[in-house]
Amino acid sequence: MKTVSETRCFGGIQGVYSHTSEACACDMTFALFLPEEARSVPVPILWYLSGLTCTHENAMTKAGAQAWCAEAGVALCLPDTSPRGADVADDDAFDLGQGAGFYVNATEAPWAPHYRMWDYVTQELPALVGSEFAVDLDRQSIFGHSMGGHGALTVAMTLPDRFRSVSAFAPIANPTASDWGRKQFGAYLGSDESRWSAHDSTLLMRESGFPGPVLVDQGTNDQFLDLLKPETLAEAMAARRQEGQFRLQKGYDHSYFFMSSFMEDHVAFHAEALYA
Repeated sequence: MKTVSETRCFGGIQGVYSHTSEACACDMTFALFLPEEARSVPVPILWYLSGLTCTHENAMTKAGAQAWCAEAGVALCLPDTSPRGADVADDDAFDLGQGAGFYVNATEAPWAPHYRMWDYVTQELPALVGSEFAVDLDRQSIFGHSMGGHGALTVAMTLPDRFRSVSAFAPIANPTASDWGRKQFGAYLGSDESRWSAHDSTLLMRESGFPGPVLVDQGTNDQFLDLLKPETLAEAMAARRQEGQFRLQKGYDHSYFFMSSFMEDHVAFHAEALYA
C-alpha cells in the first residue's frame, strides 16, 4: 500500500491510498478519514459507496461527511467505483465500464478479468484497511448514493451479520427492472436473469430484509426517478415491516447538494448503531 496524501481534517486525518488489488487485477485507490480518536484506540468504520462516474474523490470533497464523522468518532472509507487503467475494459457510455462497476463480480467478457467489485469492497479492501489502520471491524456500517446506494443495500442484506446499519441516498432500488441495471447486469453477469436477483435491493428486501435499522432518503425532484424506482423499495420495506425509514425529501434532486444536506442525519444514524 502507498500513501498518496494525508491531510489534517477536523482534528483527524483525511488520507488517500493506493494498492495493487488481487481482486481487480489492477491498482486501486481509496480514501479513508480517521477521526482523532483513532490515534489511541480502534474506531468503528463506516463504508461509503459512490455512484456512477465517481471516484474515491467525489464524496471525499463534496459530501461533507468528515465533520460529522469526526464528531461521532467514526472512520469513513470511500472506495473507487470500478477498476481503472489502460488495460481495463471500458465503454464509451458513462453508465458502463470504468466508473460504473455496479459492485458485482463480472463473469462475462471483456469485463471478467478486472470487474470484481463485490469481492473488492466486501473482502479485499476491508482486510487491507483492518490490517493497516486503527479501525474496529467488529463495528461496521455501510451507506452509499445512487449506484452506491444499490451497492450498500445489497451488500448489507447479503452480509447481515457484518453491518449494524445501512442507509442510502437515492439508490438504484430495482435494477433488474430498470435500464440502470438491466444493461449493466446483462453485460457483466450475462443473459441469465436468475443471476441478477442477488444484486437487487427490492428483491432482497422482499426475500430477507435486514436485521438492523435502514434509512433511505430520496429527493422528490430527482431527475432520475424513473430509473431509480424508489417506490418498489418503499413498498418492499412496508410489506416486510422493516425497521427503518424511507423519507421523501421535497424539492431535492440527485446531486451532492442533496447528499450534503442530509449527511449529518445519516452519520448520526450510523453512529448510534455503531456505538450501541
